[in-house]
Amino acid sequence: MVRIEQVQLAECVKAGIITGDQAARLWAFLAAHGERADAAASKGPRFTFTNVLYYLGGMLAIGALSLFMTLGFERFGGSAILFIALAYMAVAWALAERFESRQLVVPTGIMAALIVVLVPLAVFGLQHALGMWPPGGHAEHYRDYHYEIDWRWATLELVTLVAGAAMLYRHRTPFLVMPIAVTLWYMSMDFAMLLMPAGTTPWSAGEWQFRKWFSIVFGLSMLALAFVVDVRSRFGKDYAFWLYLFGMLAFWGGLSSLGSDLLSGKLVYLAINVVLVLLGALLVRRVFTVFGAIGIAIVLSDISYRFFKDSWLFPIALTLIGLAIVYAGIWWSRNESRVSTRLQRALPSHVRELIASRMAQTLA
Repeated sequence: MVRIEQVQLAECVKAGIITGDQAARLWAFLAAHGERADAAASKGPRFTFTNVLYYLGGMLAIGALSLFMTLGFERFGGSAILFIALAYMAVAWALAERFESRQLVVPTGIMAALIVVLVPLAVFGLQHALGMWPPGGHAEHYRDYHYEIDWRWATLELVTLVAGAAMLYRHRTPFLVMPIAVTLWYMSMDFAMLLMPAGTTPWSAGEWQFRKWFSIVFGLSMLALAFVVDVRSRFGKDYAFWLYLFGMLAFWGGLSSLGSDLLSGKLVYLAINVVLVLLGALLVRRVFTVFGAIGIAIVLSDISYRFFKDSWLFPIALTLIGLAIVYAGIWWSRNESRVSTRLQRALPSHVRELIASRMAQTLA
């Protein structure tokens, strides 16, 4: 990040780099852009005690109506579940509108996200009220939605995505992407069972292999979507964070679960995780770096354990691996600017703008 002052533009005019008119228009643009950035930063989410209270209260409310939903609600029947969900949604909608009118960005996003979280509960109640809950499967209660993999959750997830997109259109807050990303992550598991090839034996090796590869492909699709969203919002708010996070969970989780007893398979897994670390550094996305680093540590530890299982060299091998990673970090810190510049020269202009924007946000 470089700080530019008006006197520096005047020096550029004297040096003949730009004209006086260009300097004046450039300064006006930078001043206006700086004011907008400062205003957006002051209203956006920051790590303050106030925002901690916002998110703590919001996540408790979201968790109460999702992860910690008890069987007590279901005793009232599907119609009652639908009515309760709609009542909660109405209250959350009113609060979101109230917070938005007061320009409280974070509480508005939390209430809007709460509405989206309530959508699968409402759909579950509606299906049971109409007697349309499909037979079969092992998930019979709504609380299982967040714990059990079942193809019958597909209707809940599709309606939630539509509702999430509508709410995101109404309230442009990045936190709203969270329930959308979580729903997509659920779909990467539930849709695998729905799209299972005919003749596949339940709980067989073939079924698990299909689910793993489906998770990998679905995760890669989510990461591609996150990158498109990232590029399109590169000059504004970060809408891609949650998509990157849950896309990585689906992709890396499926990839890591494949496993391989062959050295060649472990080396391929190692190479993929090294690429993730490099992507994290290039795109300024820590989620790639964190998952990649965990994968590298897992495969290097496994290789060293297999080769030095009963040897006194095992702890020495792990120590050397750790020191090698530390020195790799030292090398990267000394060469990051040069390597990044070379890599970025080969990228399209909009991707370079994305990287510059994310680096500016990181340094802010």
